[in-house]
Amino acid sequence: MKKILFTGGGSGGHVTLNLGLIPLFLQAGWEVVYIGSKTGIENELIKKFPDVRYYAIATGKLRRYFSWENFKDAMRVPLGVLQAWNIIRKEKPDVIFSKGGFVSFPVVLGGWLNGKRKIYMHESDVTPGLANKMSLPFVSTFFTTFADTVDYVNDKRKVRYVGPVLTDRLNNGDVEKARDLCNFKTDKPVVMFVGGSLGAKSINNAVIKNLEALLEKYQIIHICGKGQTSLARCEGYAPFEFVDKEFKDLMALSDAVVSRSGSNAIFELLSQNKPMLLVPLPSTSSRGEQSLNAKSFQKQGFAEVAEDDKIAETLMPMLDNLYTYRNEYITNMENAEWKHTSNRELFEEICNDASI
Repeated sequence: MKKILFTGGGSGGHVTLNLGLIPLFLQAGWEVVYIGSKTGIENELIKKFPDVRYYAIATGKLRRYFSWENFKDAMRVPLGVLQAWNIIRKEKPDVIFSKGGFVSFPVVLGGWLNGKRKIYMHESDVTPGLANKMSLPFVSTFFTTFADTVDYVNDKRKVRYVGPVLTDRLNNGDVEKARDLCNFKTDKPVVMFVGGSLGAKSINNAVIKNLEALLEKYQIIHICGKGQTSLARCEGYAPFEFVDKEFKDLMALSDAVVSRSGSNAIFELLSQNKPMLLVPLPSTSSRGEQSLNAKSFQKQGFAEVAEDDKIAETLMPMLDNLYTYRNEYITNMENAEWKHTSNRELFEEICNDASI
């Protein structure tokens, strides 16, 4: 039986693509295994596939700034490489696919040390994440969402620009089902706030601080993130820690979306022609990739961009402006020419390239 090993985790953005590819490989008769962390979101999400064996390894966060935790994590990374090497030696996968995140580097290196040469990696953002940058020498093909990513890579021969890899998870949403779920009426527009799988404290605080003003004009869907703070449900306000199958219905109901600007999220919003108010992660919490993503979408007329530390103060005027001119944003998105790849197309490309 053909076998593929997936890795990636730490946040939803480093797992979503894997979740879309895994069913295709299972349906094609492949055996699938997954290496992730013990406590990352991937550990829970992969449980939806009972036929996938999950291995947890030691992981150390790869930071670009000084922290005493770097010294502890420096010991965890070699241990993770050893554990991944041993798992791969026993499992003998034909193909390894990495979506990034700090758990992925030990797996890619462990695969390379086992002599695996069909190792594929995907990057969602304009600039490669640190784990992907470290993994690049050991992979055979580097799939990118943005064409400009090649400018940040030394070995350009490995780069394969495929555009965003989109699933159909947001298609055919049921507006009435979402309206019933939220107990919303039809007299006000709906705005969805979402900060990603881990939540966004600044966005959550902005909703809480401005809720009274928001509810005068809008109905609010608030996906705050697991374990994060929200207010109690009330008329016109529907908070959720996390949604899965219902997300497409909530998206269909929404007239505008306030979101972080991770690549996966914003391209999904683009595919649904949703006007966006984007709140990039601040530079103190990231390498600046979300700001690059957001500015690119703003330049193309798809979105407006708010600063993370000012979102509570600027939310209402920016949201009002976004909604007022929503038809212009929608027209820009409908007329945009942009390359994208489906899960099935990427699945077929991997199979064909691996000659399996």
